[in-house]
Amino acid sequence: MHVSRNASSTTRSAVDTAGDSTALHALARAGYVVAGVLHILIGWIAVKIATGSSGQSADQSGAFQDVASTPGGAALLWVGVVGFWGLALWQVTEAIAPGAGDEKDRAKRRGKAAAKAVVYVVLGYVAFTFATGGGSSGGGQKQESLTADMMGNPAGRLLIGAVGVAIVAVGAFHVVKGWKKKFLEDLQGNAGGSVGTAVVVLGRVGYIAKGIALGVLGVLFVAAAATADPDKAGGLDDALRTIGSQPFGAFLLVATGVGFAAYGVYSFARARYARL
Repeated sequence: MHVSRNASSTTRSAVDTAGDSTALHALARAGYVVAGVLHILIGWIAVKIATGSSGQSADQSGAFQDVASTPGGAALLWVGVVGFWGLALWQVTEAIAPGAGDEKDRAKRRGKAAAKAVVYVVLGYVAFTFATGGGSSGGGQKQESLTADMMGNPAGRLLIGAVGVAIVAVGAFHVVKGWKKKFLEDLQGNAGGSVGTAVVVLGRVGYIAKGIALGVLGVLFVAAAATADPDKAGGLDDALRTIGSQPFGAFLLVATGVGFAAYGVYSFARARYARL
């Protein structure tokens, strides 16, 4: 037992040291920069959809496709692969060694870090597929096919409904985090006001806009589960287009696109000031 405790303590110490390494921090900050670029592109595509001048998907795939089609885009995608997977690795170290605090706080930080690690691994994989020329716009069709298969049994519908509720909860979390400016807790030196008013405004607008879009996305999943209609379960692109189809939808979609772009610019500031 004593040996086991010592081994566990040694492992956590090694992971903690790795998580504090300059190289890993540099990779994590690069990941935030690429995330910022993607959010700005998603916002731009959303605005173009609102004005009827885009057939692209207003989601990560559409943004990656936009990057891949620009000069130097392949190099940026490879930076994204390294950055996102660097962020994922850093989150893994946070999940294993969450730092000081009582057991409840540590468990909460572990759960958040593990969930973020999964997200960044997936984003890195999508960037990798586009960087190697394997990306396509067929992701939505694959998702609808998978959703249709799951609709074939009650357990699948319950799972889709649960996913929808979880996404709504994440969206609400983003809105609250933006409204109450709790994102400042993720930044260094915020107590002294060193991040500046502009960063606070960008973070607030960005988190709220992203939260609303995620909330709509979650509602689409819940509606699909309730009606057993897989066509109602879409991705972020479907959620944004649903916003655009409402009364004053073009205005709402432009506002949402601007919000996503604001989140993207905030991500640049986060790359500089993130508490790592």
